[in-house]
Amino acid sequence: MKLYNFFRSGTSHRTRIVLNLKGLDYDYVAVSLAKEEHLQPAFKALNPQGLVPVLQTDDTLLFQSPAIIEWLEEQYPDPALLPKDPFERAHVRALAAMVGCDIHPINNRRILQYLRNELHQDEEAVLTWCKQWINDGFTALEQILSEDKSRQGFCFGDTPTIADAYLIPQIESAKRFEVDLTPYPLIREVEANCMQLPAFIDAAPFKQPDAPAKV
Repeated sequence: MKLYNFFRSGTSHRTRIVLNLKGLDYDYVAVSLAKEEHLQPAFKALNPQGLVPVLQTDDTLLFQSPAIIEWLEEQYPDPALLPKDPFERAHVRALAAMVGCDIHPINNRRILQYLRNELHQDEEAVLTWCKQWINDGFTALEQILSEDKSRQGFCFGDTPTIADAYLIPQIESAKRFEVDLTPYPLIREVEANCMQLPAFIDAAPFKQPDAPAKV
């Protein structure tokens, strides 16, 4: 398998986590968003949307991280990243969607570039935008986590699910956008537990081969 991705892309990050949790080997193919390689014809031949990640397996190209992650869960069911009970599966998917549908998309690079370049917003305004939607989503997620009395350290139960794979990259983004995580003790607990696991540690943005050296 080949994963076309970018070190700091949240969608790429969540896909790397799932690949690692499944114990799958893959070739890392860097696509620089900073250099706009994702907009070039060579990459758009893989994904006409010009978005990462793209997973190539044999002669098949998979795009959109939710579809890739669901395919990985179906194709490689062990370890399971969704519970068996249909209602519990829906709950975990809903937690993932809170990040994947309602927080991440309106804070990703192309949206922020539009705010900067087309709407002429300065960096303070862009930062305010990011904080608004992250805090809005995290406040709701924190409440949902607090209401699940059977939860044991992760978003659901006592082992990682796809919800954790979605949440950890969003926490990474929240820190980059200077969001105060103090009001979210349960979210911080999930992060602390996930970041004890090699699958999450190895998927971190600055562990990737295309990441710049930290100063």
